[in-house]
Amino acid sequence: MDELARLDATAQAALVASGDISAAELVESAIRRIERANPDVNAVIHPLFDKAMDAARGDLPDGPFRGVPILIKDLGPLTAGDPLHGGMQFLKKRGFRAPLDSFLVKKLRRAGFVLCGKTNTPELGILPTTEPAAYGPTRNPHDRSRTPGGSSGGSAAAVALGMVPVAHGNDGGGSLRIPASCCGLVGLKPTRGRVSLGPTLGDVNGGLTVEHALTRSVRDTAALLDVMSGPMPGDPYYPPPPVRPFSDEVGADPGVLRIGFTTEYLTAQGTVERAHPDCVAAVERAASLLRDLGHRVEEGRLEPLLQPSYIPRFLSIWFAGVAAGIEGWGEALGTAVPEDEVEPCTWALGKLGGAVSSSTYLRAWAWLQLTNRQLARLWKDRDLWLTPTTAEPAVPLGTFDAPPDNPVAPIYRAAAFAPFTPPFNASGQPAISLPLHRTAGGLPVGVQLVADYAREDLLIRIAAQLEEASPFQHAATM
Repeated sequence: MDELARLDATAQAALVASGDISAAELVESAIRRIERANPDVNAVIHPLFDKAMDAARGDLPDGPFRGVPILIKDLGPLTAGDPLHGGMQFLKKRGFRAPLDSFLVKKLRRAGFVLCGKTNTPELGILPTTEPAAYGPTRNPHDRSRTPGGSSGGSAAAVALGMVPVAHGNDGGGSLRIPASCCGLVGLKPTRGRVSLGPTLGDVNGGLTVEHALTRSVRDTAALLDVMSGPMPGDPYYPPPPVRPFSDEVGADPGVLRIGFTTEYLTAQGTVERAHPDCVAAVERAASLLRDLGHRVEEGRLEPLLQPSYIPRFLSIWFAGVAAGIEGWGEALGTAVPEDEVEPCTWALGKLGGAVSSSTYLRAWAWLQLTNRQLARLWKDRDLWLTPTTAEPAVPLGTFDAPPDNPVAPIYRAAAFAPFTPPFNASGQPAISLPLHRTAGGLPVGVQLVADYAREDLLIRIAAQLEEASPFQHAATM
């Protein structure tokens, strides 16, 4: 069982394909690992073990991941008949269950994956930690007193512990990349529109949110993107298709790349600061590795992201999204969401979002789109930009608790913790977090690489090259 826990999804699929292990044995092993490890970290909140074993013993599709166990984040995609609570007491109390499979879930099933459960998430995915009142905190496998990140923190903790080799997540402001950094995993945010949100959604909050997964290897990240991506009927937009499968980019020569790096970020107070020394050290180590691999690496500035207006404009859109989330679930269930069934921070942000006028929302997006055009020019003389994934290593649980007299404080603390990820949700560019560094105390610290629009191929090539040069260490234990 422990040997299987160390394998990525590609290796597990190969065992099933060769007949060395059956799909049922592989899934049963994952279930046993979840049962053993989950009480300590609280990553899986909806076990679906009976359904998983029935699927594993049945006639699975002959896809590239036949028989491989996977977990789905309890926010976003629908899995027919299963709970969907999004970290909300409101939905938990009413026992809401999804009526159908999302396109993404259908694609995962066709690829042969076996869904074993659903993972913990903060309420409506708002914060970069995973501590919902509805289900309690998920703990970081590397230090149980610290956050695994969020909002895909349950998925990250499960993969870091080897419960399953991959787990679904999504990213509206860093929610894949932040937990990847905190838990020592690979976290790719694809280009806007690369993975369909249908059939129930076109986009979320103007296109901030994208879907993908937390993985232990770059080859799994690429293969999952091949499985998940592709336009579906009714999608409002889709980026240019890849010239070949993303899996073919693993091991491909990236050439000599021009890479800029920065460790500066804009604070909510409008000042420019440098990341925590451990996060700076992570970037410096990555820059050194890249130079050793023959790339041209120079420090620079992402100047458009340092404008004092950036955070207020982004937050007005974010607050409107919280209001839409609360009101949308009330409409879906035919009853208004009561204040006492929502966390104080969520409720306060929803009230602020409700006060954002339609004109303010549209002007905020117009301003960000103009800024994104300025930002895009920085890729004319750079192929990639390198930043810290977060401005600090994983912080203690409770860091994002809301004081009674200031319920919006957590969102501003979040802006200080994770300033490097949201701009690329706004720009729609692909970005990846790689586990290339650890603190003296052993906490993983990720670095973020950002490519031009629709250039996931380049990210996968350079990520695979870095993985080969400095193999990722998955030291978390059950």
